[in-house]
Amino acid sequence: MKIFFGTDGWRALEGSQINESSVATIAQAFGDYLHHKKENPVVAIGYDSRKNSDTFAKVFARVLTGNGIKVLLSDRIIPTPVLSFTVLNMHCDAGVMITASHNPKEYNGIKFKSNYGGPFSTEETKKVEALLYHSPVVASPDLIDKQDFTEAYIRHIEQLIDFDKIKATHLHLLIDSMGGAGQRLTEQILARHNIPATTIFAEPATDFYGRSPEPIEKNLTPLTQALKAGNYAFGVATDGDADRVGVCLDTSEWLSAQHTILLLVDYLKRVKQTPGGIVKTSSVSDKIRLLFANDATPVYEVQVGFKYICDIMIQHEIAFGGEESGGFGYGMHIPERDGVFSSLLLLEMLAVSGYSKLSEYFKMRQSDLGLVHYDRIDLKYDRPDKNDLLPHLSQHTPESIGEWPIVDVQRFLSSRGIVNGLKFLLGPCRWLLMRSSETENIVRFYAEGQSDEEVKRLLSCGREILGI
Repeated sequence: MKIFFGTDGWRALEGSQINESSVATIAQAFGDYLHHKKENPVVAIGYDSRKNSDTFAKVFARVLTGNGIKVLLSDRIIPTPVLSFTVLNMHCDAGVMITASHNPKEYNGIKFKSNYGGPFSTEETKKVEALLYHSPVVASPDLIDKQDFTEAYIRHIEQLIDFDKIKATHLHLLIDSMGGAGQRLTEQILARHNIPATTIFAEPATDFYGRSPEPIEKNLTPLTQALKAGNYAFGVATDGDADRVGVCLDTSEWLSAQHTILLLVDYLKRVKQTPGGIVKTSSVSDKIRLLFANDATPVYEVQVGFKYICDIMIQHEIAFGGEESGGFGYGMHIPERDGVFSSLLLLEMLAVSGYSKLSEYFKMRQSDLGLVHYDRIDLKYDRPDKNDLLPHLSQHTPESIGEWPIVDVQRFLSSRGIVNGLKFLLGPCRWLLMRSSETENIVRFYAEGQSDEEVKRLLSCGREILGI
């Protein structure tokens, strides 16, 4: 079977594609890569709540130990950011997380983490991929050291969040763990400081209780219903491996990731005076730039994929890095998405504001931050020419999108050097982005405009241009 790595490791169908054999093959290539890089490497391994994730973690560990690599294996299901923090905190040379993140239950996958506690770079991933099937698989359980990764992570978080301020305001957070790796972790951290919180779908479930574990509006009906029935400051949901977060207001209304980013950036820079720049992916609102137009704060833009945010975070002083899918990273923490930390920081933000409900605080800040008019559509496209669509369009770009002249075009390359993203800039806070997935038969369209009607028009134009 041919194995291709995407922007964040490998994801595939559990059983037919990702199984003990394919996991062992990848583990052997990973071990070969580490031996080429350093003598006596140490690797931390974690896993989520999916079917066979614990088994795949043990398989990966046995292959690495068979290659003389010391392994620290989590003794329980953990979120990806806990694994990433462990890599950094324990001075490991790399980390491996068995997860398919927000993908449906039928999938599983593998994420690689570098020694700085963030995603592997494209270059590192290519080197591992080049070593697939290079050596016969060797396995041994001798050097596996099972450990609790969570306690050190919690102690680290306790140095970053103002729990005393939260406690004094009596805010009550509602958490939807979606049956994933987040479990009761956020609630447990708050409980250590006698702060109330309620978690729904806290117990791990291989089927995620019948939902896709992606914290987006259409998947969060149970959270909105619970918000209506209770008295909460707001609600959050974390995805399958708890590195992303979705937010719902106390009124049960969805707060988009675009607006969540604006609130977080505003809090970090205006209130906390956090030093450093801002990194956003190309699918995040240009209102971020407007927010700092008269400020010395640098705003960096990278292509979609948190590893590109991570690249900037390890090169520059960065306060915040965000993507429209709900993945947020912080320079004060680790160069990694963290849904648990983001949830706690949002709670701190509300506590510091003096408001008791997030809806009230959001309404108050709208006058300065404004509203984002944005949408995204994902379309299945399984025709043979999928990988040729955007390279061809890149060579034959139109002069306008609908009635809007194109000011500039940004081109983004896949890990194989092929154009898989085009962003057409059409003026302030108006753009159309098209992306083709490397690992799925999907073409994605993103748009920001001056109104919801403009956004619909831009998305329609994008479909017309590609003929889908």
